[in-house]
Amino acid sequence: MTTSTRGLIGARDYTVTRLAPSEAVSALVERHWMVSWELPPGKVSQATLLPHPCVNLTWLPGTAVMVNGVGRGRFTYPLRGAGFVFGVKFRPGGFAPFWPGEVVELTDRVRPLKDLIKSDPGVRLEAATGIEEMAAEAERCLLAHWPAPDPAVALVGRIVAALLADPDVRRVEDVSARFGLSARSLQRLFRAYVGVTPKWVLSRYRLHEAAERLADPSSGGLSQVAADLGYFDQSHFTRDFTRVVGATPGNFEYRHSGP
Repeated sequence: MTTSTRGLIGARDYTVTRLAPSEAVSALVERHWMVSWELPPGKVSQATLLPHPCVNLTWLPGTAVMVNGVGRGRFTYPLRGAGFVFGVKFRPGGFAPFWPGEVVELTDRVRPLKDLIKSDPGVRLEAATGIEEMAAEAERCLLAHWPAPDPAVALVGRIVAALLADPDVRRVEDVSARFGLSARSLQRLFRAYVGVTPKWVLSRYRLHEAAERLADPSSGGLSQVAADLGYFDQSHFTRDFTRVVGATPGNFEYRHSGP
């Protein structure tokens, strides 16, 4: 696993469904997902996500398939009536072999997939029923444009997995030492393949974990969570959390299952 299922915050007036990719695309694709909702007339809600360091393909019925670069801020989508969004979440670095430049060019940006592959699988997705059929159509499109193998993608995956899950990795310097890369080489690698810095990835994963733990009364409280996640002091943690999540650690409603 190179990304978690954490990251959705706020009220949950929607359902998240996930589907593992086929083996044919799993080297680059983390999973398929669908967010669906059905609200009573007049009710307006929203889905708010702290994005992962991943490029996503997204599709709403009646629209083109879009390439969504890594979003560095909170992402909020308004919900009304009934509907759904289907998506393909690439592994961190997994979209780079499809992209002709550096993935940082996509960061905080959305653009039509047809600008890249000169076709839009949205037409075929319209005829699909359910996430399984949509995933199959999406994979057929990807496989028709499948790139040559790139060993750097696997390296990025190993680094991101360490940032995600290894409690001994608390600083970017820890990554450099473990993988034998200079700080400058690591920065260049992430700029080209991920679209954000290693420091951003580490901070985002720590805040995902912090929000999940703070929702658990047995977590030991704010000071314990801050210390466990490697923050120098509680005030630094509170500033980071509030800036990214939009609420103080003690004053937010959290659901920890993201697309």
